[in-house]
Amino acid sequence: MLTETHTTRQVPYVDIVRQHALLKGELLEAVSRVLDHGQFVLGPEVEQFERKIAHYCGARHAVGLNSGTDALVLGLRALGVGPGDEVLTPPNSFVATTSAIRIVGATPVFVDAGCDMNINVELIRDRITPRTRAILPVHLTGRPAAMRRVMTIARGHGLSVIEDAAQAIGAGLDGQHVGTFGDCGCFSLHPLKTLNACGDGGVLVTNRDDLAQRVRLMRNLGLESRENCVEWSGNSRLDTIQAAMLLVKMEHLDGWAAARRKNACFYRDALADIEGLELPSDNAGEFAVYHTFIVQTDRRDELKDYLHSRGIGTAIHYPRPIHLQDAAVSLGFGAGSFPVAERQSRRILSLPIYPELDNEQLDYVASCVRAFFRK
Repeated sequence: MLTETHTTRQVPYVDIVRQHALLKGELLEAVSRVLDHGQFVLGPEVEQFERKIAHYCGARHAVGLNSGTDALVLGLRALGVGPGDEVLTPPNSFVATTSAIRIVGATPVFVDAGCDMNINVELIRDRITPRTRAILPVHLTGRPAAMRRVMTIARGHGLSVIEDAAQAIGAGLDGQHVGTFGDCGCFSLHPLKTLNACGDGGVLVTNRDDLAQRVRLMRNLGLESRENCVEWSGNSRLDTIQAAMLLVKMEHLDGWAAARRKNACFYRDALADIEGLELPSDNAGEFAVYHTFIVQTDRRDELKDYLHSRGIGTAIHYPRPIHLQDAAVSLGFGAGSFPVAERQSRRILSLPIYPELDNEQLDYVASCVRAFFRK
């Protein structure tokens, strides 16, 4: 039973050190193997990781890259999206989603969020124009977007689909992994993600042979061979050392996702009866992996300060929608353009959800949240 405690504990929002303390020996052995063979660029571990992640996602191909942002950029480029094209995407993601669209020269056309914080599929058709080339939905918080409906719209209008699954490795819909519904899926391997590199990294998955081949070229300076460059491109290779450590972490991925889901269930049970606090949930057929556990309340800032005063770390993902960022001024949007995303940005608060949380920490977080709303 939850009881209010007067003893302040420390519950950081994330605890990467705690995770790596448990894996340090295995990680160092993996790094040692790479040091021994010396193939630091596109070494054998990169290919092994690609095969493993493709199998895990149920995709034909996976291409290791240096970031989730580059996965989006190269996916868009490989699909021919560029200047003069429009790409439909939600305004409440991390800025990297829209940055990728702008980097390839295309124009982001925002579609407001739904109550699940993912793109509102009901609004997509109204935003399609003759210049629309692609849809870029985001599986925000690790919760799958309504991909079957997105794909129906995309096929009906001849549009490409690039899934931003940066936060959603392991998430699925009706038994199918996110990232495999559209033309390609893009994952981040940033240190804060569920499957996390010890540095930066990303991966693109696809069932299209032509797309995989093109992205492999583009990640490696457009080199068909060491002697011949077939197109101008940059360097976006996943480091071999990162791939080696990711192979170690792949063995724990399902367990980490299960722990996040278990922690989410604990919060839902413990906080279910609090008036004025909205909790995330899974719809039928959804398998969310809870990269973040986001609650909503009109008293967000007060709650955040209260929890901080009791040693509990929280975060806001994200306090300022993309269309209101300084970089987005030229797109012509202002306050009120996307009311659902804007309202959510004022109410959302992410509670600690990482797999290494113990029962005492979870109970402490929940008891403090309950104490706040009792005051």
